[in-house]
Amino acid sequence: MPETESTHPLETAVTVVISRRVIKGRGAAFEALSNRMTQCASRYPGYLGADMFRPASPNDPEYRIIFKFADETSLAAWQASSERAELLEQIEPLLIAPSKVETQSGIINWFTLPGHNPVKPPSKFRMTVVSWLALYPTVTLIFFLFGDLLSQVPLLLRTLLVTAVVMVAMSYWLMPRFTRWFAFWLFPRHERNER
Repeated sequence: MPETESTHPLETAVTVVISRRVIKGRGAAFEALSNRMTQCASRYPGYLGADMFRPASPNDPEYRIIFKFADETSLAAWQASSERAELLEQIEPLLIAPSKVETQSGIINWFTLPGHNPVKPPSKFRMTVVSWLALYPTVTLIFFLFGDLLSQVPLLLRTLLVTAVVMVAMSYWLMPRFTRWFAFWLFPRHERNER
């Protein structure tokens, strides 16, 4: 299930994590239907991408499907679609038990660690500390390099420029790296099942 990227802000993005335990021998049929589901979803406004994590071993038939939409409204439109309902009707008979669905939104999406299962967010305290560790040196560097130039810009425009640069850097460059670097603390080994 390929991942696609978009320029929608992560602050409003919604991540859905679906756990599906597939009947032995039905994996190929399940994956084909899941791929069709992703293709259908990708045609809906606000779709940001999807990933499928296959079972870790033959003894663990659980698939994890993670997909994102730009906001709750876009997600709701996809979830209410007849295409999705038809595909779910075909998927359900392939499952050992009903699907488990978990929805996450906001900057919690900064703290995702692909390849680990279950997808459980870190504590707010840990997310705050790691965000601060990324944010403080970034803002300090911006003011060190461009402080004289920025001091000549009106306050509202200066704040707009600095926060825009910081948010883009945090979302697309810093937080993916900081999440990996601090994974040992954000996602302690006893709280995760590596895939």
